[in-house]
Amino acid sequence: MELFLDFVKMLLPAAGILYAMYLVVRSFLNKDMEKRLLAVQAKSKDTTLPLRLQAYERLCLFLERITPNNLLLRLNDPGYSASEFQQVLVQHIREELGHNLSQQIYVSDDCWSLTKNAAEETIALINQAAQGTDDEMKSIDLAKRVFEMVMNNQVEPTTHALNFLKQEIRQFF
Repeated sequence: MELFLDFVKMLLPAAGILYAMYLVVRSFLNKDMEKRLLAVQAKSKDTTLPLRLQAYERLCLFLERITPNNLLLRLNDPGYSASEFQQVLVQHIREELGHNLSQQIYVSDDCWSLTKNAAEETIALINQAAQGTDDEMKSIDLAKRVFEMVMNNQVEPTTHALNFLKQEIRQFF
């Protein structure tokens, strides 16, 4: 029995020291893992930040390009009838949106949703302006109708999305 007590007297301090060493090593390893994780996150930010900024830049350019004033001036051709011009405008907006679909992975869901809605509202505005046009009307007549509708609304469909995009990008800086 005395041998057992001597064994326990040696085992308890050794177990205490072993447990203390375990806690120290675990703490050291946890801190090391945290440092490595922070380094990986910092490196990831260095890589993704330029991509995100480029995505915001491309969406800003997209919204500016589909703003009715810019769109109508850039694509107007006196040889188009009003219905042909409507088709050209709608097709151009859809193509531009298609070229920028991949940017949605770099921006917030709200930003992408507003961008997509701006494109749809612009298409709806053009289609609404084209209603009641006849075959004799020229592209300039459709452009005038769109300009009038924008002036009556006093807000272009892309304005809200563009403002939100700018506000969101300011959060980076």
